[in-house]
Amino acid sequence: MNNTAAQLKEIFGDRCRENEPLAKHLNFKIGGPAKWFCEVKTVDELQKAIAAIGETPYVVLGGGSNMLASDQGFDGVVFKLALRETKIEVNTVTADAGVISAALARQTAAAGLAGFTWAISLPGTIGGAVRGNAGCFGGEMKYTVKSVDVLRDGQVVTLTNEEMEFGYRESRVKHSSDIVLRAHLELTPGDPEQLKEELNKTVESRKASQPLYAGSAGCMFKNYEIKDEADIERLRDKLIPEEMLEARRVSAGWLIDHADLKGEKIGNAQVSNEHANFVVNLGGATADEVVQLISVVKMKIRERFGIQLQEEVQLIGF
Repeated sequence: MNNTAAQLKEIFGDRCRENEPLAKHLNFKIGGPAKWFCEVKTVDELQKAIAAIGETPYVVLGGGSNMLASDQGFDGVVFKLALRETKIEVNTVTADAGVISAALARQTAAAGLAGFTWAISLPGTIGGAVRGNAGCFGGEMKYTVKSVDVLRDGQVVTLTNEEMEFGYRESRVKHSSDIVLRAHLELTPGDPEQLKEELNKTVESRKASQPLYAGSAGCMFKNYEIKDEADIERLRDKLIPEEMLEARRVSAGWLIDHADLKGEKIGNAQVSNEHANFVVNLGGATADEVVQLISVVKMKIRERFGIQLQEEVQLIGF
């Protein structure tokens, strides 16, 4: 056993495994082995582990919903955050990074707090949702986050909403080595029964519009952000709907659908027939097949609309 393995075993015990298949931990159900896979239950463990591994590369994993891992796996350490405490004080909700977003949506609604019911449809955890400023059904993390505690250079630092520099599926954390530890959300009082209805409606909408029968990473591509007036005129000529032009954001799903790419397959990876911005694993798909399919979609959207789509998923081990 080398020094890194020995130190990780000392910190995590049997919560650290070698050559752990990432397919077991990602919603896509794709991915080769991580050299070391450690389940983290405290901030102290994470601080000690990062100090111990030195220059060894590492990746932080939450619920595994927005990631695609290479078929060759990851030659480093994967830290799965299992920090799962939640605290509600009046209108402020503090949730650790490993808290499941949908579970927190139910908990806040039951507590009579409004502003987070949309997150019932979010796969994954609060840490990932904050990192990527996740959003759906009219909600976005940036509208509820008051502040975020992150691990930076071994120290816990608190960033305000403004300091997080939230953008469309973006945050400051996404482009740094900071690790989200917990989020402090500011919600508003609401009626628990009405909030329960909102939860149920959102769940039904999700069931009706998303392919929940197969492994996927959620939305594969970011929606396209319109740059300027010239871009609007160019896209109007491509018959992009006027409401999208007014909102200055073009739905990636609409583009893929109108390029007749629903159902497009490479091996067992397929563009979903239910929601064009989902790539699904029909069973036994490889990361290589998914990457090839992504490439086909991007090429055809570029040819048809002059738009360069960008992936929303995080790639591991490529």
